Amino acid sequence: MISPQNVLFHELIGLDVLVVSASNPTYIGVAGRIVDETKHMLAIQTAQRVKKIPKRHSIFRLTLPESRIVEIDGSVIALAPEKRINMHIKRG
Repeated sequence: MISPQNVLFHELIGLDVLVVSASNPTYIGVAGRIVDETKHMLAIQTAQRVKKIPKRHSIFRLTLPESRIVEIDGSVIALAPEKRINMHIKRG
């Protein structure tokens, strides 16, 4: 089950997202559902169209199942999705 502790290792497609910070101010406030992900971009389906937001220099607020909210620095997930899902992080 996806949780705030393991969200980095899960598929992000299908999650609701809000861009809370970005180097390009026009991206701030973009909200919708993640419909695609590449190494450098998240594709977000908004009410009007799909917008591609660069991961680096952006902070995303994701809504997980059970309405849990987590914020992720896009630089941390700036990997190909299949590599991110399989990566290992050393823990304390």
